[in-house]
Amino acid sequence: MKVLFITNLFPFPHIPSAGTFITNRLKALQSFDINFDVYGITSKDTFGVKLLRKILSKTNASVTASFYEVHGVKYKYASFRRNVIDIFNSKILKKNNQIKDSKEVAEDLFDKIKDNEFDIIHAHGMYGAPAGLIAKLLSQKLNIPYMVTCHGSDINLAMPKAKELYVDVLENAAKVIFVSNALLNKAKSFGYAGENSVVIPNGIEPDTFKPLDKEKIKKELGLSKKVVGFVGNLINVKRADKLPEIFSYITSIYDTEFLVVGDGELRKGIENECKKRNLKVKFVGRVSHEDVPYYMNAMDVMILPSRNEGFGAVVIEAQGCGVAVVGSSNGGIPEAIGDGGIVVEEGENFEKRFAESVVNLLENPIDGSYLRNRALGFSWENIVEKEIEVYNETLNRFGGSNA
Repeated sequence: MKVLFITNLFPFPHIPSAGTFITNRLKALQSFDINFDVYGITSKDTFGVKLLRKILSKTNASVTASFYEVHGVKYKYASFRRNVIDIFNSKILKKNNQIKDSKEVAEDLFDKIKDNEFDIIHAHGMYGAPAGLIAKLLSQKLNIPYMVTCHGSDINLAMPKAKELYVDVLENAAKVIFVSNALLNKAKSFGYAGENSVVIPNGIEPDTFKPLDKEKIKKELGLSKKVVGFVGNLINVKRADKLPEIFSYITSIYDTEFLVVGDGELRKGIENECKKRNLKVKFVGRVSHEDVPYYMNAMDVMILPSRNEGFGAVVIEAQGCGVAVVGSSNGGIPEAIGDGGIVVEEGENFEKRFAESVVNLLENPIDGSYLRNRALGFSWENIVEKEIEVYNETLNRFGGSNA
C-alpha cells in the first residue's frame, strides 16, 4: 500500500516542532511497512506579502526549500501563490480564497506526483487551503479514494465560515476521522451527516512521556511544595486569561506552587496579574516537545481549562507521566481525561469550582501507575494500527490493494 499524505499541519525549518502529532504518526507508520509521501501545503508569498509580514512582525511561513526532514520523516511541499491583494481580500473584505488556493495546490501537487502510483489519499486538516479539499480534487484526477482527519479548530473555528464547502468535502470522502466524539458532533451540528465517520484520537510516545524522578526535578526547578501545572499556548481559547484567578482560588485553600509551560500573546498580562496577586508561579516559556515530560513530571496535577479543544493529547501525555488532570467539559477533553482526573462543567463560578477540583485531586491523588497504564492505550503504534484498519476497509470497498 502507498499513501499520499496532504497536511495543513507540518514542521518548518524554523519551527521543527509544528505538527508534532503528524510527524509522530508517520514515524510509527514507517514500522508497518507502508510506503508514503507527505506534502505540506504552503504559500509562495510575493515580495509585497513578505514585506507586509515583516512590518507586522509576523513570522514568514513561506518555505523556499523543496523538502524538510525531521525525525526521519521527509516533508515535501506544494504551494499556491499569495499576493497583497489576496491578503486584502481575505482579511479586509473577508472573501474566501479556499477554492482558488486549493485548485492551485492540487495542480502543483499533481505535477509532482503524477508519475507515482498511490492507493489512497489521507488529508490532515481543513485550514486555509484545506488539505481535505485538495485531497478531493486530486482524488478525482487520480481516481483513488481520499480520507480526511479533522483535528479541532478546523471544525470548531473554520467550518462555520464555509459550511457548504466543508460538508461537501467530508461527505464525499471515503472516511472522515475525528480525534474525538465531541468534534464529530460539532461537525454534525453544521450539517455533516456523519455516516462515513470514525473516531480515532491522537496518540502519545510512551517512551518520551513517562514517569521521572519528581522530587529531583522539583528541586532542580526550585519548587518545594505541591505543584499545579499548565502546558499549552497562553491564548484565550485555552482560557489562559483565567489562570491567575484559578491559581488564587487554589492558594486560598491549599498551599501550592505553580508551573506554566508555554508562551503566547497573553503571557505578559498573566505574569503581571500573578505578581499582583503574590502568587508563586514559575514561567518557563515554550520548550521543545522532547522537554515537555521533564516539566510535566514536576507537577502533582496538570490543568486544562480550555474553552475549546479538539481532543487534548496533552492530557494523555500528562497521564503517561503519571500525572492526573483537571479539565473543562469542552470539546474532547472529557474523553481524554476519562477516569484519570476530574472534568469540570462550564457554568457559574467555573474558576472557583475548577480550583476546588484541583485541591480535591491534590488531597486524593490517583495512582500514577494506573494513569500510566491508561495512557499506554494511546500509544502511536495503537493509533496507527486503527488508521491502517480504516485504510484496508476503504481499499477493500474500492477494490484497491491493502497492507
